[in-house]
Amino acid sequence: MSATGTVDPQDELAREFVQFAIDSGVLRFGQFKTKAGRMSPYFFNAGLFDDGAKLGRLAQFYARTLLASGIEFDVIFGPAYKGIPLGAVVAVELARLGVNKPFAYNRKEAKDHGEGGTLVGAPLQGRVLIVDDVISAGTAVRESIALIRAAGAVPHAVAIALDRQEKATEGGQDVAWSAVNYVRDQLGLQVCAIAKLAHLLQLLKTSEHFLQHYDAVAAYRARYGVE
Repeated sequence: MSATGTVDPQDELAREFVQFAIDSGVLRFGQFKTKAGRMSPYFFNAGLFDDGAKLGRLAQFYARTLLASGIEFDVIFGPAYKGIPLGAVVAVELARLGVNKPFAYNRKEAKDHGEGGTLVGAPLQGRVLIVDDVISAGTAVRESIALIRAAGAVPHAVAIALDRQEKATEGGQDVAWSAVNYVRDQLGLQVCAIAKLAHLLQLLKTSEHFLQHYDAVAAYRARYGVE
């Protein structure tokens, strides 16, 4: 809600996305162990956007969020593995909306025949947008940054589906910033997220069907959350 009392279109888009993720079985509730060893009351698995209709709608959310952000870029990069289909469908949707950008991705293992190397697709040049599902520890982003710089391009921004807005860990200890904060503040990349944990909490609080999950998610946010 804005200062004038009107609904922010991006907040509305984010809430639509959260509902879509729940309906698709991508965002689930229960007890899930995270990479940081925490027991989370919710789990987001973008790999379960697993058919053409879901991927098409997911791409619409990414594209609309990117266009609204005003972030300018020259090439889309999808890091292996989840980022490959995500980057591809986002490139297709942006082209459908009149913003046609080159697309590239990487292999985990270098190919020693044919064209060789680890990069596939368009040349990496200019300002590169990395498309992925979430930023958990920043490791995948750092790997992408190294690849992009080695190719002579500029890592410029990251687009993700969900910002968990939770503390990162270093050496097994919680720190005061999130992985998204780290990528933005320490690595110097813009970060564009379709939705944040705050949007999930808003939906849970105002939905009779999902209200039962609100207290657990709110308690998790109170313990591990960052802005």
